[in-house]
Amino acid sequence: MRRGVTYGVMAGAIWGTVFLVPRLLPDFAPMLLGAARCMMYGLVSLVAALPMARRLAGKLTRADLVAVGKLALVGNLVYYVFLTAGVHRVGIGPTSLIVGVLPVTVTLAGRRDAGAVPIERLLWPLLLVVAGIVCINIDVFAAGPTQSGAGSVSDKLLGVLCAVGALLSWTWFAVANARYLRRNPHFDGNEWSVLLGLATGILGAALWFICPLVPGSALPAPHAEARWHAFWLLNLGLAVGASWLGTGLWNAASKRVPLTLSGQLIVFETLFALLYGFVYDARLPRPLETAAIMLLLAGVTWSVRRHDDGIGRPAPIDARIETRAP
Repeated sequence: MRRGVTYGVMAGAIWGTVFLVPRLLPDFAPMLLGAARCMMYGLVSLVAALPMARRLAGKLTRADLVAVGKLALVGNLVYYVFLTAGVHRVGIGPTSLIVGVLPVTVTLAGRRDAGAVPIERLLWPLLLVVAGIVCINIDVFAAGPTQSGAGSVSDKLLGVLCAVGALLSWTWFAVANARYLRRNPHFDGNEWSVLLGLATGILGAALWFICPLVPGSALPAPHAEARWHAFWLLNLGLAVGASWLGTGLWNAASKRVPLTLSGQLIVFETLFALLYGFVYDARLPRPLETAAIMLLLAGVTWSVRRHDDGIGRPAPIDARIETRAP
């Protein structure tokens, strides 16, 4: 389980970068950014899949194909388009904070899973996480307009709704992905990440051709060559780091910790997103931001100790294979 926690923290550190890239590319529509990232992820996964192609083909079933398609659509494509639209309209801070509610939503969604710690034992750690998120929200909205350039109230409201869409998308993905991996342990984390990447790449390519038909998502006016270089390089970085490596680490964590604990570990994505935002803005966190970070870390640490008591510890992989339904 401790290895699973380490993998989860590492995944959060990598995933924090997905909030920074839309800020660096505000002149590209969210659907274009989503399509490009997904296509690059597909290409990286194709290269990674070549040495194991025969092994993967022998394991795949029709149910696996349906599951991986749904997970790729909701957890990669839809999630990132919503997240990018939120960053463009309300900035990194509010978007990361709304998505930062994931530790609560995923924990609540997984409360009935086998091996889950009873919610009453997680009440105080969850309250610390919620208090931290409240502190950051108070600080962000008390500090005045975001640096994202959000204009009208309707535009900001749309940004908030997009961030909520990202929250709902990833809540469903985290729960469905963890449950499917536990019911089907014939895939390891790397193999499942590759399959998700291949499906995501196909969906991204389809979206790229659909973009010209969607108002506001067509290819932008000709950019300077340097902007297109930045566009593809940053999306390649997300494909290798946040998509391929981050997903592999998260899948490895999902197979080793209860769903209630994996929900707590997602908070590290928010913490690292805030850290990267501070570095980009060249400033130190304000007092309320510092308090929020401490509360979030305390809540996650307390939750880990609750799970480490032996309550909610998942059965070993071999035991789950023996007892799973035929």
